[in-house]
Amino acid sequence: MVTAENDNERLVLEFFEALGTGNLERARGLLHADAAWTVMPTGVPGSGLHRGRRAIIDEFLMPLRDSLFEPGTVSGGIDTLISKGALVAAESQASARLKNGKSYHNRYVFVFEIRDGAIAAVREYMDSHYIIETLKPRGERA
Repeated sequence: MVTAENDNERLVLEFFEALGTGNLERARGLLHADAAWTVMPTGVPGSGLHRGRRAIIDEFLMPLRDSLFEPGTVSGGIDTLISKGALVAAESQASARLKNGKSYHNRYVFVFEIRDGAIAAVREYMDSHYIIETLKPRGERA
């Protein structure tokens, strides 16, 4: 289990806990008012920039979770947590059952920028090829 060594790391752990339990309102409260979340790979659901709490929670995270995953099947955690000043990097993984019936397991790296005790920016990296392949209906090939 990863433990926090400073307040910024504690904030990131709290944010992941909120996401992991599906408590998106708690997650919303940990975001800076003008927070930005960028899914760095292109061509995957949710890719691009999402700015502001409402856009991040209501227009990005909630619809993505609802459209892709069977309810109650998302799990994951942080494997590595490092920080320097206002930057925190988290290496993590997530598993779920997709609505297309397939199992999902991907690894991620998130880079967080902390400002005024809140998450001001998130940059999300993952295996985008895996996502594209896994989201195809059963039996469909590239």
